[in-house]
Amino acid sequence: MTSTKFKFTTVTAVVIANMVGTGVFTSLGFQLLEIQSGFVILVLWGVGGLIALCGAMTYAELGAALPRSGGEYNFLARIYHPAAGFASGWTSVTIGFAGPTALAAMTFAAYVTSIVPGFSYEWIEKAIAVGLVAILTVIHGSSRRNSGGLQVIFTILKVAVIVVFCLAAVVVVDSPQPVQFFPSSGDGALVTGGAFAVSLIYVSYAYTGWNAATYLSGELEDPQRTLPGILLTGTLIVTVLYVALNFTFLYAAPVESMKGQVEIGFIAAQSVFGDLGARFTGIVLASLLISTVSAMTIAGPRVLQVIGEDFRVLSFLSYTNKDGIPSRAIYLQSLLAIVFILSSSFESVLVFAGFTLALNSFATVLSVFFLRRQQPDLPRPYRTFLFPIPPVIYLVLTGWTLWFVLMNRPVEGLFGIGIIGSGLLVYFFSRGRRHVM
Repeated sequence: MTSTKFKFTTVTAVVIANMVGTGVFTSLGFQLLEIQSGFVILVLWGVGGLIALCGAMTYAELGAALPRSGGEYNFLARIYHPAAGFASGWTSVTIGFAGPTALAAMTFAAYVTSIVPGFSYEWIEKAIAVGLVAILTVIHGSSRRNSGGLQVIFTILKVAVIVVFCLAAVVVVDSPQPVQFFPSSGDGALVTGGAFAVSLIYVSYAYTGWNAATYLSGELEDPQRTLPGILLTGTLIVTVLYVALNFTFLYAAPVESMKGQVEIGFIAAQSVFGDLGARFTGIVLASLLISTVSAMTIAGPRVLQVIGEDFRVLSFLSYTNKDGIPSRAIYLQSLLAIVFILSSSFESVLVFAGFTLALNSFATVLSVFFLRRQQPDLPRPYRTFLFPIPPVIYLVLTGWTLWFVLMNRPVEGLFGIGIIGSGLLVYFFSRGRRHVM
C-alpha cells in the first residue's frame, strides 16, 4: 500500500469546495421570503462566517490533539462515549454528506436544465444529478492522485470564477437594484427575530464543510502542524467569497425575481448579462458545483471507513484498495446520495440537514471544554486562540439558531433529532467492537 498523503493545498481545496456550493447559490432565495434588507442579509452571511471561524479554531485544537480521520466521530467517541461518536458518524453518513452531495448534484442539474430551453423536466434533472454522482464516484474510488488532482483543479476554477463574476457584475450593471446596504431603523428587530435565526440555518448549511479537513486527518501530511492552518485559511477565504457573492446578487438582480428560487446565480447573471450571457454564466456556475460533489465524495466516506475499523459488524466499510482509498465506503455514500436525489424535495432536505449538522458541530465544539478538563496534560500542538471566547461565541449563536428552528420548523428539527436517535439504536445493536479506542 502506498504511503502517499494528501498535501496542504489539496485538503485546503477540499475545505473550500465543501463549503462553496449548494448553499450560497440557492439559499438567498429562501432568505428573501422573510428578509428584504440588504444590510441584514450581509450581516447574516458575516455572522455565519464568524460562527464557522470560531468553530474552525476549536476544531483545529481537537484535530491537532486527536489526529485521526473521521471528524466528529473520532472526537465525540474519544471525549464523550463511543455511542456519541457512532451517532455523530451515523448522522454524517446519512445526512451530513449523502444529503448535501445530493443537493449539490440536484442544483447542478437545475442549472444545466435552466440553460437549455425545454429541458426543465424532473426526470431529466434527476438523471443528470445521478450521472454526476456516478462519474465522480468512479474517479474518487480509483486513486489518490486522480482524486486530489481533480479536486485542486476544480477548486481553483471555482474561486477564480466567483471573483470574476462579482467584479464583472459590479462593472457591467449601470443601474444597481434599490437595495439598502446600510443599516436602517427596522434592521435591529430583524437581526434579533426568529426570521433571522431560521435564515441563519440556511447560512450555516452554506458554511458546512469548514470542518472537512478533520475527516482526512489520517491521510494528511503532518496533521498536527498543518491542520489548523488548513481550517482557518479555508474558512476565511470562503467568508470573503460569500459576502461578496450575496452583495453581487442583491446589487444586480431584483429581489422579487429571486424570492423562493433555487437558481440564484443564473437569475443574477440574466439581470447582468442578458439571456445569452446568462446561459454561458449558468454553464460556468453549474461547473462549480462539480467540485462540491467531488469534495464531499472525498471527505464523507472516511467517516464510514473509520466506523468500519471500529465496529466488527461494519468492518466491510474499512476496506481500502491498493492506493489506500476506501472504495467501498465511497460507493455506499454515493448510493445513499442517489437515493436522496430520487426521493427527496430540495428545501426540506436543506433545512433538516442544516439543523442536524449544526447540532452535531455544537456537541463537538462543546467537547473541547471536556477534553481540557479530562486530559489537561495531552499534547496540544495548537490551542484555540483567545480560548474560551471562540467556542463560547459558536455555542451561543448556534444554540440560539437551533432553538428558533425547533420553534419555527419543528418537523425538520424533530426529523434531524430522530436521525441521531436512530444512530444510537444502531450502535446498541452493533456493539461488537474490533478494538477499544
